[in-house]
Amino acid sequence: MSSDLPRAPAASGQAAGTSLGGGREGSLEAPTRHPLDWLNPAFYDEAALTQELERVFEICHGCRRCFSLCNAFPTLFDAIDATATGELQSVEKKSFAEVVDQCYLCDMCFMTKCPYVPPHPWNVDFPHLMLRAKAVRAKHEGLRLRDRVLASTEAVGRIAGIPVVAEVVNAVNRSAAGRALLAKTLGVHPEAPIPVYHSRTARKRLGAARLGAAQRSAARRGPEPAATPTETTRGRVALFATCYGNRNEPRLAEDLAAVFEHNGIPVRLAARERCCGMPRLELGDLDGVARLKEANVPELEQLTGAGYDIVAPIPSCVLMFKQELPLLFPGDAGVQAVRARTFDPFEYLMLRHRAGLLRTDFKASLGKVSYHVPCHLRVQNIGLKTRDLLKLIPGTTVEVIERCSGHDGTYGVKREFRAASAKIGRPVAERVAKAGADHYCSDCPMAGHQIESLLGAAIGHGAAIGNGGTGTPRAPEHPLSLLRMAYGI
Repeated sequence: MSSDLPRAPAASGQAAGTSLGGGREGSLEAPTRHPLDWLNPAFYDEAALTQELERVFEICHGCRRCFSLCNAFPTLFDAIDATATGELQSVEKKSFAEVVDQCYLCDMCFMTKCPYVPPHPWNVDFPHLMLRAKAVRAKHEGLRLRDRVLASTEAVGRIAGIPVVAEVVNAVNRSAAGRALLAKTLGVHPEAPIPVYHSRTARKRLGAARLGAAQRSAARRGPEPAATPTETTRGRVALFATCYGNRNEPRLAEDLAAVFEHNGIPVRLAARERCCGMPRLELGDLDGVARLKEANVPELEQLTGAGYDIVAPIPSCVLMFKQELPLLFPGDAGVQAVRARTFDPFEYLMLRHRAGLLRTDFKASLGKVSYHVPCHLRVQNIGLKTRDLLKLIPGTTVEVIERCSGHDGTYGVKREFRAASAKIGRPVAERVAKAGADHYCSDCPMAGHQIESLLGAAIGHGAAIGNGGTGTPRAPEHPLSLLRMAYGI
């Protein structure tokens, strides 16, 4: 591989086209991410994008270490290998778009595989290049109706969550006719897991007692329990419920609040929240991400300024505030303030444990737990905090599965990607099936249901999937629910 390949778009302070110099092989330095210059008109230049795709794809072709991750890399390598020359220059440019379509921005290639990520001078950031390609397409071609609908989690949730309507929607979604309709109108695969809708949302269940001060009077509010801060935590949190946690699995927010309050951590809801923007990011709709940022960040920044930390029960939403928004808006002080005080729930609880403030008076053991670590939790680089906390429970063992489930936002429900999604997730389901565990769980509830949808073929391998001898997979649980169960609260 040539050491004088053209450099990627320059990081701040370095001119484009700078010589690579030494051309060393690989890097032992920690990966770093450069902000995305997406407001620059040059970001959307199609010729420049194609040139950068060629540069990075040539590096990937010469390396191929990421062949076992998502389907983007096999798609690229198969396209190269199918040519007469076996070289990238013989690949038709339409195949580049197929590679982009197969990337769902899990970031695992950047964080765990690629030896050429920054600060290596070759400056390969494959996920951000795929995001740029998606953004260029969205800018020039617009978004398809199907993609706009599937990414409109709030709007769909508001309609599907209306009392009575929710029951009808759920019933239709469970029927063969309903799934056929979804396949025809939105291209949703009939076997893909789709969420259940609840009219009694998490925000309704947690109630006015936990709403922000602007939403309720002091008389209704009453005194908040005293917080006990530590070196790294403030001891009181604002819960960003998330679209999915609010309308599809509201018990997540209930379990989080119960566990945190059991540990003396007051919990408050943000007065208002919108979608975090991850579904829009995955489509390359950066203007849509910006609009949602403008709705969420001022509210969350106000809460951090009032002495609250931010937690959310969905890893992708946490990652959005911790990483994606800061890289899109590096000069936005509000975004950076929210980033600094946003935590994964188990990260937060383990920080409290390190300070001697986590209760360990567990009332029940969990036995054997088969635990899947979602990609968007792994790339937060906080370690396996969920595993570490569950292992504190007496009589509990945890088998960790660090592989992609293949769900990945809307990717795993789309008809054209379902086969690839199932292929990616099948090894995870097999491990769960063979574990013979008492519980299986994932921090990402959507990944949990993806595993559930793939377990049918593995029935009989172990008790982990049995459901009272019915021969059907048992539903996944969430680590927060398991922790609440162990506390007996």
